[in-house]
Parts: sequence; C-alpha cells; structure tokens
Amino acid sequence: MIDQILEENKSLVGATMVVLNELQEKIGFISPAMQAYVAEKLGEPISRIHGVVSFYSFFTTTPRGKHTIKFCVGTACYVSGINQIIDKAKQILGIEPGETTEDGLITLELCRCVGACSQAPVVVVDDNVHGRVQPNRFPRVIQDIIKNESE
Repeated sequence: MIDQILEENKSLVGATMVVLNELQEKIGFISPAMQAYVAEKLGEPISRIHGVVSFYSFFTTTPRGKHTIKFCVGTACYVSGINQIIDKAKQILGIEPGETTEDGLITLELCRCVGACSQAPVVVVDDNVHGRVQPNRFPRVIQDIIKNESE
C-alpha cells in the first residue's frame, strides 16, 4: 500500500504532504520506519519528513483507536474546566492522553484551540465538536461510543 501511495503521488507538487496525508488516512499512523522509507523514496532527508510528521497534530506515529476523543486545552477551554473533563475520561477509561485503550477502541488526545472558544470547554469526538461540555455529563459521551460499538 505504501508503494502504491508513493507511486501515485511522488510527482505532484507538494508530494510530501500528499503522501503523508494518504498514509495517515489509509494506515492510521506514520511510524518512524515508514517515515524513513518515504524519505528515501521521495529523495528527501529523513529530518524533513519527521519534521512534518511531528509538526502537524493530525499525524501520529503510533496507531490510534477506532475513535478519538480530543480535549481542547486552549486558554478558553482551560479556564472553563477542561481538566475536570480530562480527569473523568482518564478515570473511566484508565488511560492518559496520548494513549489508546487496550481494546483499540478509544484514543485520548490533547489539542490546542479548535476555534470554538465561545463553546468552551470543547471536546472533539472523532470529527464531531461538542461544546459547553460538563464534567457530570461527559461520561455519557464515552458510554455512547461503547454502546454503539457493541450493537
């Protein structure tokens, strides 16, 4: 699959970003070994590929869960109590931000401002933005994910 993505995109302007986006989308992560392979095939220094992967928060170097819960830790969300919501998630799932549940179902992540400051505190579940999240109601979000997966 990696060779196919490289072959289809290597001659494009901005091939590095296109290839990395395709890898992230289709494989779910871009390991250090994959970064080295892409660098070799595109004739780029590994430092450039790694720099791109580590700079953009949407690239990951390890597999994510089937569902991703991102907690905005920007200023508005921070002062609105996002840490209480993060603590609830850690307590319920038994993992820290940056980790994935053992069953591979949920990954917790921290992110900077998602542009919904008026809705703080904000949690992004997969691609769905949840605003004005309350710590006592947040467990329902996790329960819904688990329930939907078991159906």
